[in-house]
Parts: sequence; C-alpha cells; structure tokens
Amino acid sequence: MNFGWNTEQTALKESARKFLENNSTTEHTLAVMQTESGFAPSTWTQICSELGWAGLTIPEEFGGFGLPYSFLVALMEEMGRFLFSAPFFSSVCLGTNALLLCDNPSPKEAYLPQLASGEKRATLAHPEPTGAPNSKSDETRAEKTSHGYVLNGSKAFVLDGHTADLLLVSARVDNTIELFAVDANSEGVTAQYTPTMDQTRKQAAIEFKNVVLSSDSRLSSSDNGARLVEQTRQLACVALAAEQVGAAERCLEKSVEYAQTRIQFGRPIGSFQAIKHKCADMMVQVEAARSAAYYAGWVASESLDDLPLAAAQAKSYCSEAFYRCAAENIQIHGGIGFTWEHEAHLYFKRAQGSKALLGTPEEHRAFIATHLGLS
Repeated sequence: MNFGWNTEQTALKESARKFLENNSTTEHTLAVMQTESGFAPSTWTQICSELGWAGLTIPEEFGGFGLPYSFLVALMEEMGRFLFSAPFFSSVCLGTNALLLCDNPSPKEAYLPQLASGEKRATLAHPEPTGAPNSKSDETRAEKTSHGYVLNGSKAFVLDGHTADLLLVSARVDNTIELFAVDANSEGVTAQYTPTMDQTRKQAAIEFKNVVLSSDSRLSSSDNGARLVEQTRQLACVALAAEQVGAAERCLEKSVEYAQTRIQFGRPIGSFQAIKHKCADMMVQVEAARSAAYYAGWVASESLDDLPLAAAQAKSYCSEAFYRCAAENIQIHGGIGFTWEHEAHLYFKRAQGSKALLGTPEEHRAFIATHLGLS
C-alpha cells in the first residue's frame, strides 16, 4: 500500500508551492489578515479561474475536474505550509463537500458550477451560539409551509460567514436535522464579523429571521440531513489535518534553519542537546501526523464507510502535532519569535484555532474510545 503522491499529485503540489511562495508570504498574510474579509480578491480569482483549485473535486459536468479527494489533501498540505489566508477551506472543504454529498440534484446544478469557477463562495453554518450544534436550548428551526420553509435562528463560529455568497445551514425540521442552501443576500439574513485570535481565518455570527426558502433549497430528500452534516465535517477534518501537517512541517523547517544559524556562546544553538531534542521530537510528530493525514485522505477517496474513524484519528493527532511544533518553534526562536513581524506567532495562533475547529482532539478521542467499545 503506497500513501505517496502520484505524478499528477506531485505536479499539483509543486505548482501550488511555487504560487504560494510568491503570493502567501508573511508580509502578504500580515496585510490581508488585518482586513475584515481576510483575503485578496485578486488572489482568489487567480486560484479559481487560472489554477482551478476550487473545482478540483467537483465533477466535470458541473465545471470542475472530478479528481479524487486525495488531490485536495495534497493541495491543503501546501496551503498549510504557507498559512494561505483565503476562504478556500470554508468554501471548498465545507461548502462544496456538503453539496457534493447531498442527494438533491437542484442545489448541485444551481451552485456547483459557480463554486468551481470561484464566482461564488460557500460555507457551512452549523454550530449554535452555545457552541453545541443544534442543542435543545438554542436551536435553528425551519418550519415547513405549503411553498417551502421559513427559517429562524442563529449560528455562530461560521467560517467566512460574512463574505460567503451561499450558506449551507443546518436546522431542525420537526424531529430531524436538515441542511438548507440559503442565499446570503436573502431578506432576513444578517452576518456579523466576529474577531478571533487567529486573524488568518475569519469567523462570523449569522441571524436568520423569517427567511423564506423554496422546497429545492433542502439538500437532503430523505431525512438524512444529520448524516450529511456529519460526513461533511469528517471530510473537512481530513482536509484540515493535511493543512496542519504542512504548517507543522514549516515550523520544523524554520526551527532547524534558525538553530543552524543562531550563534550563542560561540556555537550554533542547534549544537546544544536541548535544541537537538526539540527538533528531533518535532520531526517525529510531523512524520506521524503525515501518515495519519495521508491515510485519511486515501480513505476519503476510496471508502467513506471507514471515514469516521480515519478522520477522528487524523484530526486529533495532527491538531496536537501542529500545536506542539508551533509552540516549540517560538521557544527555539526566543524573543524574536514573539514579534509581530515574525511568522512564528501566526503559526501558533493558527494551531490554537484549528485545534478547536471541527471538534477538539479530546472530542475526537472520545469518539475513538466509543468505537473501541469503551464508554
């Protein structure tokens, strides 16, 4: 079994790295993350219309390339390496995945071509303001009418929710959870940008007040909206794990580079045992995380039945590996690692934010424990 990249995937990674080296520098990231949108529209146009990244996994009939999920995993690793600041994860790994999984053809036909071209951006609006999705105490509801549905409620922690054109909203219909495609410009929809510690990945709070939806806006036609939301989350976990691997490896590389050139007491600090061991431990964590992410990427491409466990394993391990590497990177750099101009703090903040995103490592390990028959 080979979890390495084939010729086409290698070419994608190489072209992505070349582009990101020039268009996702530390200076660029520091500039765009201070804007409310968090990205440069011209860069978004380039990656979608010129490079075709938004349409990698979208079938050709909808304007995409129809490639296996492993291609997206390969691309996300490179994006993580350069902390690419754009609504790519929210639109492709959340929004597009939800549409690809749905069994209602109408939303696919209406939105996938526009998402593939980058003309529109989507995101998944699932968590409630309490932090517990669809909790009994605070729920978003869609009331069925003779012409469709009326949506009321609120969502929080929605990635790029204030700049998305399409919101895929989970809501309770009677006793089931369903997913709806909602135009962000619909009457009754308001989005408010919510500042967070990780300024490279924007979030928003969204309110829905008597938003009228057509019957075709419902993504699932067979009362399996909860399964649709969960599979979307699992696929996104795999993509996020790959991003974390790329970012963790970058932290390792920058730590080794600095340890080789920083002179203290007349010798490179990399010659000291404490620094050597930190870097060695980081490499072990990166390689183990890479194995977990690549395996999960293969599962996402070949066998959705095995996806829940593979996604939980990858997300839990890669989250902690990235966090440790980002923390050690700051420690090895010393005082300079805390300065605003240096990239080290950006990776640490992304590590902290992505660690909680889509479920904490502890939550994923609890799922794994249940799978093992432990309660």
